[in-house]
Amino acid sequence: MALPGPLSSLTPDALLVIGAYLALAGAYLVVVPLALYAWMNKRWYVMGKIERTAIYGMVFLFFPGLILFAPFLNLRMAGQGKA
Repeated sequence: MALPGPLSSLTPDALLVIGAYLALAGAYLVVVPLALYAWMNKRWYVMGKIERTAIYGMVFLFFPGLILFAPFLNLRMAGQGKA
């Protein structure tokens, strides 16, 4: 089956490389940052020194993906009840 448009001239190897790049980019910008946010939200107040240092390193490494989701996530603590 031929692909439409400019993709019709790509070889299967080129499509495989493009797919690998898209998978890695998705993992770097979406999957790992969301998992990191979930981990930090769950463990923030009970982390040890080594775990916290590793999390800070991961935040540095995956900063672009974390910035993408920062406006949409609220990690503040819940209130103590009605005021």
